Amino acid sequence: MGIGLLFGLNSLRYQLGGLGRAGPGLFPLMVSGILFLIGAVIVGFARFTAFEKLDYSVKNISIILLSFVGFALISQLVNMIAAIVFLAFFSTLAGTSYSLVRNVKIAIGLVIVAFAFRDLLGLNLPLY
Repeated sequence: MGIGLLFGLNSLRYQLGGLGRAGPGLFPLMVSGILFLIGAVIVGFARFTAFEKLDYSVKNISIILLSFVGFALISQLVNMIAAIVFLAFFSTLAGTSYSLVRNVKIAIGLVIVAFAFRDLLGLNLPLY
């Protein structure tokens, strides 16, 4: 909620315009407003639910962080397809079960999404 509020207040320094002719501050104001509303709904639900102890594992957090670092390094040194495959297989080590078939399906799905981002949205992704 704080981030939404911060960006929302800063977007008011720019001209907002209208929906027919948007100014540079309208889009950040709308996105930050939605982010603030999502945060308010989460806080509202949290006030009326029972408290549960948060359980976390330093090992699992480390695996996820290392998978992101490996993704970035492999993207730079090899290509993004290899990095996506690494991310799909390495990050699932933090889960409760490991399935080779599931990881292959996830990797294929993510590669398809990456190609869609490159070809349909025109993003410059180093896929190969």
